[in-house]
Amino acid sequence: MRADRLLSLVLLLQSRGRQTAAQLAAEAGVSMRTIYRDVQALGAAGIPIYADPTGYALVDGYRTQLTGLTAAEARGLVLAGLPGVAADLGLAEAVAAAQLKLSAALPQALRERADRMRQRFHLDAPGWYEDGDGSDHLATVADAVWHQQVLAVRYDGWTALAEHRLEPYGLVLKAGKWYLVARGDRGVRTFRVSQIRELTVLPETFTWPDGFDLVAHWNAHIADFRSRLHRGDALVRLAPQAVERLPHLMGRAVADAAAAGEVQPDGWVLARVPIETDDHAQMQFLRLGAQVEILEPESLRLRVAATVAALSDLYQLR
Repeated sequence: MRADRLLSLVLLLQSRGRQTAAQLAAEAGVSMRTIYRDVQALGAAGIPIYADPTGYALVDGYRTQLTGLTAAEARGLVLAGLPGVAADLGLAEAVAAAQLKLSAALPQALRERADRMRQRFHLDAPGWYEDGDGSDHLATVADAVWHQQVLAVRYDGWTALAEHRLEPYGLVLKAGKWYLVARGDRGVRTFRVSQIRELTVLPETFTWPDGFDLVAHWNAHIADFRSRLHRGDALVRLAPQAVERLPHLMGRAVADAAAAGEVQPDGWVLARVPIETDDHAQMQFLRLGAQVEILEPESLRLRVAATVAALSDLYQLR
């Protein structure tokens, strides 16, 4: 809407000082011709804006008090430091507008500090080897969470597609991946948003459960996950280089167990380390190549030996 754009232009000039027509056009997403018309409209409305060869500015000392946040902008404030996340949830414009209004309302000294923070600190949630966990349904799920609307979903689980009726309690971003905490037929569970194949927002709503705390629930979920993560252990010999790589490849629990191991005469470390399953441990230990020897369990040792033999046959020189 033009009224919103005109207010944004005033707030931009108030919070950032002098701006060129090109800068204002880029910020507003319009042409410079539109900016010229908007500036004329602001002047006609009594806003003390003036132009010189270096751009547009407000008369010194002028401040507008029209900085009230809309509902969407208030919702987006919590994501002000995560622009990519805000965009995923469909709140990018609201977050940008909220930041602009807050900046305009701050005293000059605090505004300069806030600008310096934005210039020098950036949060990037996804990992190095992936761009995050996009889903066409994410914004719809977020809206249903906000309005407490019931969802009907087809979900791609471990074994097959399944139908669920869900009361969505909250969204969690973990390591660049979005998870939905929701109540279904089997109680409160966690669903990966990117594994939702079909979604329908039902006309019914649900009542927020008394005493439910999303952060506390998620922390308990993580604690339970980690307690079930390592179901067994393996006796291994590790080269010194492998011990150094363990925190990055297999996590802190395995690295701590290795650090408590026995250093042998050849410099290798004999240690009993936690593992999940033979299948998972096989993949993890193979990443260490010839820097690890598995002694126990025999089942894991045989699996790795069979894989190594198959690789040897595949890569034998001809």
